Amino acid sequence: MKLAIAIPARYGSTRFPGKPLAMIAGKSMLERVSEVAKKATEPYNDIDIFITTEDKRIADHANEIGMACISTPPICLTGSDRVLSAIRQLDQWPDFIINLQGDAPFTSPLVIQKIFGHFKANPNSQVITPVHRLSWTDLDRLRKAKEKTPFSGTTAIINEDKQALWFSKNIIPAIRGEKELRQASPISPIYQHIGLYGFRSDILEKFCSLKQSNYEHLEGLEQLRMLENDIQISAVEIDIDEGMIQSGIDSPQDIKRAEKHIKKYGEHID
Repeated sequence: MKLAIAIPARYGSTRFPGKPLAMIAGKSMLERVSEVAKKATEPYNDIDIFITTEDKRIADHANEIGMACISTPPICLTGSDRVLSAIRQLDQWPDFIINLQGDAPFTSPLVIQKIFGHFKANPNSQVITPVHRLSWTDLDRLRKAKEKTPFSGTTAIINEDKQALWFSKNIIPAIRGEKELRQASPISPIYQHIGLYGFRSDILEKFCSLKQSNYEHLEGLEQLRMLENDIQISAVEIDIDEGMIQSGIDSPQDIKRAEKHIKKYGEHID
């Protein structure tokens, strides 16, 4: 069983050009993400890690930090398309590949390990993604964040077999009798999606061949293309300390937030 982690890193971001090279407390964002990937693979000896990019400046930086890099065309519609373009250049395709976004320096290595562990135990899985059940405090925090940025944070509905039924930028499901539920349990019924995907390689190829779907376009969530085309998404539930959910870096302002996070919690990668 051949496994891999791909780190798509695009220089030409409209909102934040050169984002993977942005410095966060003395290290580039790409170096921090690479450290996450390396930490995640420590228990294994059979996982390849590589960066994939459209830009020579990022490729040069990858070489500086000792990371393999595969160049891909400038025009790739999504990070998933860039990963597929990269693995098509490999002599041997991985059976399963995790798409670790190059703007997610706070991803826990334990989450990556849990995705690989799920696939090794369930090799017929098509797509695997992590979710976290929110405390009421974190749910309140998400609601408050959405007052200013309504498209921040994605929630998911999961069935009893831990298969994803739907994702939304709205908070789903709506909750009747919330006061009683709060008294009965410290944990809310809301799952927040952590934007990390592991694909069986043949499913990645199928997904990238599909046209953008209706609800994907409306919500801006590529995973809805999978569900609208009957691709199964297995949800792996993870535990995150209250208040510790971190989103990706989308703007220069997020760099300041990231540095505050590092100052408060330190450099340790769990």
